Amino acid sequence: MTDALALLDYRRRVATLYAEIRAGRDRDAAAAHAHWRAVRDQLFAGHPCSALDAAQREAFTGLRYYAYDPAFALAAAVDTDVAPDRCEIATSGSTTMAFERVGVVSLPFGTLDVFWLDAYGGGLFLPFRDATAGDTTYGGGRYLLDTVKGADLGSAGAQLVLDFNFAYAPSCAYNPAWSCPLAPPGNRVDVRIEAGERVYPG
Repeated sequence: MTDALALLDYRRRVATLYAEIRAGRDRDAAAAHAHWRAVRDQLFAGHPCSALDAAQREAFTGLRYYAYDPAFALAAAVDTDVAPDRCEIATSGSTTMAFERVGVVSLPFGTLDVFWLDAYGGGLFLPFRDATAGDTTYGGGRYLLDTVKGADLGSAGAQLVLDFNFAYAPSCAYNPAWSCPLAPPGNRVDVRIEAGERVYPG
């Protein structure tokens, strides 16, 4: 089992990183994205709570991304006028995870459900799977927001910041030892979102 204090340190570093992204994104989104990439590489390469195992860390040369594209830097209001729906979302393993659907966001390429983790502490969760899945990105989809883990891009007034350049693969994309919730049917779109993290190692 991963040491609890190491995991605490990892969570703090991720939370600090996203606080820096929220502070700097409006000034220079491309620079904030470059900083996000650099810190993620540091964590993957050297932290004991990296999603990579020891052998993978030794061979690691960096995660792969699409170039920053401002066309995918979006914001949207969450429509909370939805029927309450507690659901069990399938994971990459043999289990499910409980979430509550709390709203939906409407974007130029479709709609995505927004979830709240139905567990102690909760957290907003927004996964998605697009037409790049299984091609240039992880086949199970990617995460845009996972606030229980610190992945929070913030708000723009009453709207959530949904900058797909910061989309990333779940831990199970790198190592099957991890079990992660995958994008459910309501979070799949037929367009290619060529932004954010690409498949590793590629």
